[in-house]
Amino acid sequence: MSSETKIWRLTDRNTEGNMNLTGKVTLVTGASRGIGRQIALTLAGYGATVIVNYNGSAAKAEEVVNEITANGGMAESMQCSVSDFEKSKEMIDGIVKKYGRLDILVNNAGVSDSTPIDKYTAERFASVMDLNVNAMMNGILPTVAIMKEQGGGCILNTSSMVSICGQPGGVAYPSSKYAVNGLTWSLARELGPFHIRVNAVAPGITRTDMVAALPKEMIDPLINRIPLRRIGEADDIANAFLFLASDMASYVTGEILSDLIYNQDICFLHEDARHIGKCDFQKLRLPLKDFFCRDRLNQCSLVIGILNTGNRK
Repeated sequence: MSSETKIWRLTDRNTEGNMNLTGKVTLVTGASRGIGRQIALTLAGYGATVIVNYNGSAAKAEEVVNEITANGGMAESMQCSVSDFEKSKEMIDGIVKKYGRLDILVNNAGVSDSTPIDKYTAERFASVMDLNVNAMMNGILPTVAIMKEQGGGCILNTSSMVSICGQPGGVAYPSSKYAVNGLTWSLARELGPFHIRVNAVAPGITRTDMVAALPKEMIDPLINRIPLRRIGEADDIANAFLFLASDMASYVTGEILSDLIYNQDICFLHEDARHIGKCDFQKLRLPLKDFFCRDRLNQCSLVIGILNTGNRK
């Protein structure tokens, strides 16, 4: 069985301890294929009741549902174009009417893009931003009201590693995913007092049907720049979502989990960007363990970096 169709069987082991999601009603958008599919399978394997959202292929969504139920889990599919606010709200209201609550929302639906800038149009940019950012908010808005009323919940967003390092071409895609990061950080601050955790996972290159279609000469150089010398599997990413959805992460909010892989310098200064003018970027080229640092005045509260640990020319 390929990694993309791997399913955790619902056993006593899977539903013991802080990873137990039994009774958690979960909506996964864009769950009929790729990473979304594996998220649905994995969360269901740990006891969650999973609503498999899809837009296009009812057959693929039903395959996911059938895999879950065949292994002792609970799931159903729901068709909805999440880019439509009214339809998203109708779907979420329907889930709450049937199950009485919504504990976990996984905003996974989205679209990639690699269009070069000289072929870009304003319409194309708006289309990518609409599905990757606005559609996410279409699900979050009605969900927040529900989670506040029920006393808490968990919202998980799919970002991307390119939100951190960018990519050549398809400028709307990393732009939209950086917006997802900002949305995650801000909502975590706003919703924390209501016991609603908001986190994101930012995968790098992952073995899905879309990646499988890429030529070998494009994939091999990327693999060579990954410390583990392999691309991610869908279940690697799904396990990150599982952790964030579970009580193991009950004190985690506002985090972006990412496989930061590229052999280049990337630096973020969080909370006090004004301090950037006082930083010597050459000194930031340090082992990763040195990237969590504070100055004497605690002005630079968090520095996260990826760096070239090899020789520099």
